[in-house]
Amino acid sequence: MSAPFQTDRRAFMTATSSAFAALIASGCSTGPRVAASATNGAGYGPLVPDPAGLLDLPAGFSYRVISRLGDAMDDGLTVPDRGDGMGCFDLGNGEIALVRNHELHPGTDPGGELASGYGRGPDGKVFPGGTTNVVLDAESLEVKRQFRSLAGTMRNCSGGITPWNSWITCEEPGSRALALAKEHGYAFEVPADAPGMVDPVPLKAMGRFNHEAACVDPVTGMVYMTEDQDDGLVYRFIPNVNGELAKGGKLQALALEKGFADASNRDGAWKTGDLYMVRWIDLDDVEAPDDDLRKRGAAAGATTFSRGEGMHMGERELFFCCTSGGQAGYGQIFRLRPGRTRVPDTLDLYFESTGPEQFNYGDNLCVAPNSHLVVCEDQYTDVVDNHLRGIDRQGRPYDLARLDRQTELAGACFSPDGKTMFVNAYSPTVTLAITGPWAS
Repeated sequence: MSAPFQTDRRAFMTATSSAFAALIASGCSTGPRVAASATNGAGYGPLVPDPAGLLDLPAGFSYRVISRLGDAMDDGLTVPDRGDGMGCFDLGNGEIALVRNHELHPGTDPGGELASGYGRGPDGKVFPGGTTNVVLDAESLEVKRQFRSLAGTMRNCSGGITPWNSWITCEEPGSRALALAKEHGYAFEVPADAPGMVDPVPLKAMGRFNHEAACVDPVTGMVYMTEDQDDGLVYRFIPNVNGELAKGGKLQALALEKGFADASNRDGAWKTGDLYMVRWIDLDDVEAPDDDLRKRGAAAGATTFSRGEGMHMGERELFFCCTSGGQAGYGQIFRLRPGRTRVPDTLDLYFESTGPEQFNYGDNLCVAPNSHLVVCEDQYTDVVDNHLRGIDRQGRPYDLARLDRQTELAGACFSPDGKTMFVNAYSPTVTLAITGPWAS
């Protein structure tokens, strides 16, 4: 294996302070209470058990329930289940909006009869996947209205916010569904200020695959995406028109220049901080009716990643999580620094968990206002004990929250003013607003 690219990073590119990774996870029935062992002085202190038995938080922090499964919505439907990825937006006029994914597959309850949507099953019913918008008073966090904003899609897992105030919601149908449902496996766009159901336009030029998350470089308008497969790729979409994704563009896959073909790092050869130059491989036939886009990309030299999950843009750098990567198999976080027009893009292994007490199967991820990461933990055991974990700018992990339910936490995101973090308990869906002494 070639040595990682070495240069003076400060001269190489201007980069902000790094990120912190935090995990957030699952709950439905009470799980075993274990001592928080990742906290090492880097975070907000030890977790305090919640008397209500829902979410443990550090001293000084509190939560409130914003929306939950079965709540009546303004369109006559009810809040559906399986709340997953989510973004928060400033609407102006003292309002903010959450756009929330629902990872529903055909046959699950959509929260009422859907009159329209992208896809229908053999029974003629609109597929239940999609998004809901929750509009809040920016100060009081009171719900002013909530409604379905996208329907007819399949297993909307994660996505990402755009600089033009929309949410990219991504379908993750699974390999079997991709083989059977040729019109699914796409990304869609939902404006934060949508008044109701949007026209469901699949962004086909952005590829058909097991989509997970997306993020947009605010300078170039390029969209970066992860793929939830054991041999998934990391993609870059270059739009024909910045900010108008439906007008098409070019899809590419990430490859490491003189680096690894497989980034899972089972042998531990990739050390934390090792930096590699990136090149991008053009892809064709991106609608991939045979679900072979990643295989063709890898054959052309693209690097594979072990289940790419959450992805989020920081300041001139973006972070993404690989759920089952790493020598210990508990997960990794990578940092991609777009070089834009001046220098090559680079990728480094930002954090790799060595044990479940640090980071156990990270899923959704966001960058906090203090440039830490917040990652949603999604464990794969019969009994789960999911947390929000933190990794500070020095790469030190710490506990941020613990969910006392047998389900995952998902969709962690911050309000535009940085005072509130929103997060979903996946199933039964509960959307929470967490306030406290957040570091800025």
